[in-house]
Amino acid sequence: MWERTLQDLIRGLRANKKDEAKFIAKAVDEIRQEIKTDDMELKAGAVMKLTYLDMLGYDMSWASFHVVEVMSSPRAHLKSVGYLGAIQSFTEDTDVLMLTTNLLKKDLSSTPTDVAITLNGLSHIVTPDLARDLAPELIAMLNHSRPHIRKRAILALYKLLTKYPEAIPQARTRLEEKLDDTDPAVVAATVNVICELARKNPTDYLSLAPQLFHLLTTSSNNWMLIKIIKLFGSLCPHEPRLVKKLQPPITELISTTPAISLLYECVHTCIIGGMLEGPGGNALAKTCVSKLAAFIQDPDQNLKYIALLAMTKIVPSHPYLIAEYQDVILQSVSDQDISIRMRALDLVSAMVNESNLQSIVQQLLTHLVPEQSTNTLSATRSLEQSSNQAPSASDTNSPSKSPAYRLILAQRILDMCSQSTYEHVTNFEWYISVLVDLASIANVAIGPQLRDQLVDVTSRVRAARRYAVRVMHTLLTDDSLLRNSRDPKSCSEVLFAAAWICGEYSYELQEPEKVIAYLIQPEVSSLPPDTIAVYIQAATKIFGYWASDLAQRWDDNYLLEVRSTVESVLVRMRELAKSVHVEVQERAANALELFTFIAADLNNFKPSQHSPSHSDPSTSATGFEAEPIPYPKSLYLIQPLFSSYELNPVATSAQSMVPIPEGLDLEAWFVPPPPEPAFNVGEPSGEKKSKKGVSKKGKERQVNGGAKEERKKTKKKAVKDVGLDVGSEVLTPVYDEGEVEDDLAERERRKAERLSQLRDDPYYIIDEKPKPPQDVDSIPVVRSENMPSISPGIADMRLSSLRAASQSEFTNTTFVIEKEGEMPEGATPSLSSRPSGPGLGTSTPGTPGSNRGSPSPYPAAALTSFAQYEVPESELRTSTPEPIKVVRVKKTGGKKKRTKPSALDS
Repeated sequence: MWERTLQDLIRGLRANKKDEAKFIAKAVDEIRQEIKTDDMELKAGAVMKLTYLDMLGYDMSWASFHVVEVMSSPRAHLKSVGYLGAIQSFTEDTDVLMLTTNLLKKDLSSTPTDVAITLNGLSHIVTPDLARDLAPELIAMLNHSRPHIRKRAILALYKLLTKYPEAIPQARTRLEEKLDDTDPAVVAATVNVICELARKNPTDYLSLAPQLFHLLTTSSNNWMLIKIIKLFGSLCPHEPRLVKKLQPPITELISTTPAISLLYECVHTCIIGGMLEGPGGNALAKTCVSKLAAFIQDPDQNLKYIALLAMTKIVPSHPYLIAEYQDVILQSVSDQDISIRMRALDLVSAMVNESNLQSIVQQLLTHLVPEQSTNTLSATRSLEQSSNQAPSASDTNSPSKSPAYRLILAQRILDMCSQSTYEHVTNFEWYISVLVDLASIANVAIGPQLRDQLVDVTSRVRAARRYAVRVMHTLLTDDSLLRNSRDPKSCSEVLFAAAWICGEYSYELQEPEKVIAYLIQPEVSSLPPDTIAVYIQAATKIFGYWASDLAQRWDDNYLLEVRSTVESVLVRMRELAKSVHVEVQERAANALELFTFIAADLNNFKPSQHSPSHSDPSTSATGFEAEPIPYPKSLYLIQPLFSSYELNPVATSAQSMVPIPEGLDLEAWFVPPPPEPAFNVGEPSGEKKSKKGVSKKGKERQVNGGAKEERKKTKKKAVKDVGLDVGSEVLTPVYDEGEVEDDLAERERRKAERLSQLRDDPYYIIDEKPKPPQDVDSIPVVRSENMPSISPGIADMRLSSLRAASQSEFTNTTFVIEKEGEMPEGATPSLSSRPSGPGLGTSTPGTPGSNRGSPSPYPAAALTSFAQYEVPESELRTSTPEPIKVVRVKKTGGKKKRTKPSALDS
């Protein structure tokens, strides 16, 4: 009489919150004593308390056997306690479950009360072994005389079939019979079980379609109708004839039912079942969309969510129906519920087309603009207004102020516009303005995406380049981007695109000399290294275009301006050439060399001596009259380096269409590894061979040792005194060739001897297929007309025809985008399109990179040698000259035979 009941345990827990663990430990000790008694009432009470503690997280698996004892009690109220403890604590790994098979069979054949309790417990603790043993008894229970037993047996059968699928064929026949049961609850339970089973294998239940259709047209139970419609949604993809049969009753349900859950299930089944695509599908789709639009305007958030989700699935087949409710859908983008906003964005992204893209993007941009600004900023105004304004208190409550949501919104705008290579964009000037607006107002890290799309659009759409250059010029002059360049949210990566576009299409600039000043300003050092490298390259390109343009309309008044610009560039390049970043250092060093040459030429240029009436004294001395040049020729130095070819987008499959040239071995060494040093194996260093081992050739070496030493001493002097005959067909330096032939023969002999001794060495792995040395005769003869002539002054720079900057007007309303990109001509490289010189092209007219066959726009005098303008050594950066490869030629019988160069030939 003093034992604690469950109510006492709960009261004690509430009274001992500060020392709960101690109280529970004491209670568990009491339960251990109670559960071992023979009193079934006391044992059941202990199991009930353990079940409650198990719900709180305390383990009761140690009492599993005692739970089975309570399950076997003949009293219904005690049996229910035992099954409750089993449901709460038993798992498939519980050992005592094997002891319950006979107990469950006995209970299933007991009174209806015990059967109901057993069916309820069995559905929770069934295992594959129990399902196999109890399947016949449970299937037999489907014919029980009591409807509530049949209903429970059908529901428990589903759990059994999930554990033991082999019983499905036997159970399917009984389930088909239960569809005609006299009790509506049994029919509803049967439909529920068949609906769940059909999700895994719908084809097995196609034979039930007539009975299910009869229930659909005669039943008034909304919950059963929902299950039937779900079941038909699974069957329709496997039986197309059902679509035509189901359209009339489902259309009637959509139009007449007041149950929202049933209405949505009907719409969802129409979508997944393909009913909107067949005959009469347009009318049904219009009805579905109108109902879903009403859901979106409903204050219930759940209805909004499922409506947006369903509309997203209708858009691919009927986009014009969804477009009628565009304004209603866009209102959901500003909803306070983040899940609704995300579903609305999914729907908006799916419904865009050429006609509504601009309006949708403009409305989405308003969610990124600060609330004090009511209008979407244009490209110009967005750059004029600073985006570094502190948000007000009202801004923090706006749903669009979440950084994660703003990032997703900005990315969706970019994805919608760039879909399928900008297939929905009709005005690319507008899109460039959108990209610039995003850089100004997004305030999230989308700079790399903006950079890539700006470059991509400008390179693909020729008609938009003039507008793009004008807008990019404005970006380069924006000081706020430079100040905030270290902030990832500032989108300073667009400066990369701005510099690249202005440099590549510098012929579209109105005042290129002013852009150079922005590209070399000291504040640029705060940008990332890759952006600084592009700034250097862009400044070089723009100067090249500007200088060549000045040369065509040269006036001596331009000289001071050009000198000042060149000097500014030199000062900046000297600083950047010391950068720790390799790319910046390399580009700055290259630019420094070019501008150093130009500066020297400008300093040597004297306008009075180059007037048309003044002749060049250097040419008159040789007897040749040079054409007077009234401008510095170095102004044409840079432009040809970047304008010989036009950069165009390349098709993704272009590289795969280029066949590997015949004779090209991709596995061969570019530079073969150095040969191993030759030595005599087994002979100590310095030990001489015996007389028997000395060959005839060795004796000759000993006899001629003095002569060989003399040749070695004079060899270096011979190399220094060698003369290069530039005017002849080939370079013909003269060497003593006996030394080389003797060395080669001796090296081959030693190598063969060494390999023969190492072949039997088990610890040495020999390459069985060594690469053959390159044949000297396969080296092509170098002709002098393709090599620069050596002179005491500056080398002669022979330039190809330069591309004229296109200044033609384009139509603002017509844009042609290059979607595919360039492909190799005829899918194979053409010899006529290959460069004939270093960096110079000889493509046929009309092909990309051929300058469209137009003659050079520059005077012929600009293409002559720069040799007369020598650069002082003080103005040139000291560097190690590149070694010249010399081909040695041996004359035999009037023919020239090439030999392998020695180590001193460079």
